[in-house]
Amino acid sequence: MSICIYYVCVYSSLSSLSLLFAFFSSISSSFSSLLLFVSLSVSLSLSLLLSVSVCLSLALSFSQYYNTSISYHRVIMRKMLHRCVELSVRHILKSFTNHIKSHASKKLQRKLFPDTALFEKWGDNLTNAQQIQAFILFSLYGYNAYLSDHLPFNRSIPDTRPLRCLEKKYPQQLPTLSVVITFMDEALSILQRAITSIIHRTPSHLLKELILVDDFSSNEDLKVNLDKQIQLYNLKYPGLLKLIRHTERKGVASTRFSGSQAATADVVIFLDAHIEVNIEWAEPILARIREDHTVIVSPIIDNILFDTLEVNESPLMPMGFSWKLFGHYDYMSVNSKDNTIAIKSPAIMGIFAANRLFLEKIGFLDTGMLFYGGENVELSLKAWQCGGKIEILPCSRIAHLQRAHKPYSLIISPLMKRNALRVAEIWMDNYKYMVYLAWNLPLKNHGIDFGEVSSKIELRKKLKCKSFDWYLKNIYPNLMPLQHIVGYGSMKNSVNKMICLDQGNIQGNTPVMYICNGFKQQFVYYHLTGELYVGQLHAEIFSNDRCLTDPGEGWKPELVSCQEAILKRMNMYWDFKQGASITNKYTNRCLEVSKRSPVSHLLILQRCTGQKWTIQHTVRNWEI
Repeated sequence: MSICIYYVCVYSSLSSLSLLFAFFSSISSSFSSLLLFVSLSVSLSLSLLLSVSVCLSLALSFSQYYNTSISYHRVIMRKMLHRCVELSVRHILKSFTNHIKSHASKKLQRKLFPDTALFEKWGDNLTNAQQIQAFILFSLYGYNAYLSDHLPFNRSIPDTRPLRCLEKKYPQQLPTLSVVITFMDEALSILQRAITSIIHRTPSHLLKELILVDDFSSNEDLKVNLDKQIQLYNLKYPGLLKLIRHTERKGVASTRFSGSQAATADVVIFLDAHIEVNIEWAEPILARIREDHTVIVSPIIDNILFDTLEVNESPLMPMGFSWKLFGHYDYMSVNSKDNTIAIKSPAIMGIFAANRLFLEKIGFLDTGMLFYGGENVELSLKAWQCGGKIEILPCSRIAHLQRAHKPYSLIISPLMKRNALRVAEIWMDNYKYMVYLAWNLPLKNHGIDFGEVSSKIELRKKLKCKSFDWYLKNIYPNLMPLQHIVGYGSMKNSVNKMICLDQGNIQGNTPVMYICNGFKQQFVYYHLTGELYVGQLHAEIFSNDRCLTDPGEGWKPELVSCQEAILKRMNMYWDFKQGASITNKYTNRCLEVSKRSPVSHLLILQRCTGQKWTIQHTVRNWEI
């Protein structure tokens, strides 16, 4: 028996070491599979050795206990040994197999695309083939279409409404609703989930029709397969779904216009395809428009994460826009006592609803806007200036999938610029120059064709719409025009015309000279009174526009928040004329360039040596 105990002790020690070795090797590199096999083999061998030892010991004990004859003892011992080893081997092999299966199920797959945003928080257990498929779909759509294809269409999402919204009661008699979904090359499962959520979470007596407008998609799934799905929906909900297909790509405004022309309900709402409506989303919208047919409303748009497709709650904030006419959340005051009250907003979001007849009266959307960009701002200005209003409704929630990248982003910037100029020409009166400044374009001869606008200007006169000045003062005071800008664009020095004044590291406050690239970091704005703004110009309250200052000592110029520079009375005013020096009005030091090497130049403050500067665009004849 002592021999048995010895073997048990040896086995236990070595087997434990072997299994530890297996564990650590299993979490290392791809070499781990070989190490795991070796370690488990050692463990198996030790197990067999112990089993034979135990069986032999038992057989010997049996023969000694019964004191049988030698021949009979051998027979019995052989049978016992054979049976004991057989059972032991079966048990050990079963344990070995289970361990291998357990290890395989727990092993994390190596990520093939570790630097891709899709796989930062998702995809640990995907096989290589699944990762490749998910990556391809992500590249096509900018969101996790692979995961979408594996989620139910009628999935539950969190109710993100403020608690007090649950207590609200809405009238039984509400306007009917036409839902317009516009899309272009969307993943079919994403579109189906949007349709399903609308049907399941909208009272059937309110939902008159669901109109899909395809802006000339090339995705094959959105052709025959979509047609089949619509037929299936209409078998269950007769006549509910309608499909309009464009034969050429027309853009967001024209696609929504096509949907609005097909709508027949009292109220029409425009949605993207990558959305999911939440519980009781429609009733707040319809109730508010029933109260006031001139109000255009947006829900609170929650965020669907592009990778995990989880829904995150968005804050209660109005919508604004920059001078480039890019939409963004705005830090205007919101009623903190009642978080269910409608929020007055300078602009609409990408999802909005309106009385169909009022929308027709003010001219629907401008179909002269091409592809994408600026259409929300155009309708916002039209609504406010022509007798309407815009509100955000906290009790209406729609989740919107924010792409990690837009598949069409490479061609979008020139069109957004063109659309912005069109909006400025029609609606912004004498303030349109701010849009030109923001896009770094000359006020005249910019060479951009923004289309025919005379009919839109005539409609504005016919409706007796208010001025943009009224809009700024009464609706959007946070947007601050900078008057008396006399020069703007890139700024070059006579030492080297290939380099431009640059804001430098955004986290720092030291401007530099850098190879001219035309990016916003090199935009410079010179004011009539001497301020030099360097970097992107926001011209909004709460923005951090920065001005060039002379600290008064040392050789480094500094960029400081313009508001801070004014409050602290810093040396922020400069004398400059086109083709002349830049001289600080208080220190009399000049902004100049020091050539450290053939490829390196330093921006410095020093006694003037006659260096000359030029700015890209001038507004007047420098009569300062």
